Amino acid sequence: SLMVDVTGQTRKEKVILPSYLQGKKPNTIPNKKIEDPASGKVSISSVATRQDLTGFHLIPPRVTFGVLKEGCTYATTVIMKNIGVNFSRFRVKQPPLHTGLRVMYTPGPVAGLQVELEIEIFAVLIGGKDTGGLAEVSHDIEILTETETLLLPVKANIL
Repeated sequence: SLMVDVTGQTRKEKVILPSYLQGKKPNTIPNKKIEDPASGKVSISSVATRQDLTGFHLIPPRVTFGVLKEGCTYATTVIMKNIGVNFSRFRVKQPPLHTGLRVMYTPGPVAGLQVELEIEIFAVLIGGKDTGGLAEVSHDIEILTETETLLLPVKANIL
């Protein structure tokens, strides 16, 4: 029960449920769903009667590169897993050039599987002024799917 804690005592503060239990996904913007007859609708399962049959999950949900040396290129992999029954398409809106970020992936439908997104950053300081230490790069990469826009936060400090 949410009214009592593990020891059976009445709770003094309210329990905050995680977003996945509230039915919301963090860092997502819902799109207006337009019914497309060629979108690959599959109705072979008893769960196919549910409305929420498409969706993606990012592993990890955010990327932190840490402290990077200026002039070097670094890369990491993010797995984009299809958690729905139907196959779904997506595309990545490439970040602006001044961030030094680039996303490499293989386009096409993701049918009940996963796809790897390679996030690459070229550590460069823009502006030509001496900051005397670290410069922070922070950007949300937009991944556009059929039902929502996923935001992948990427952070790095350039030395």
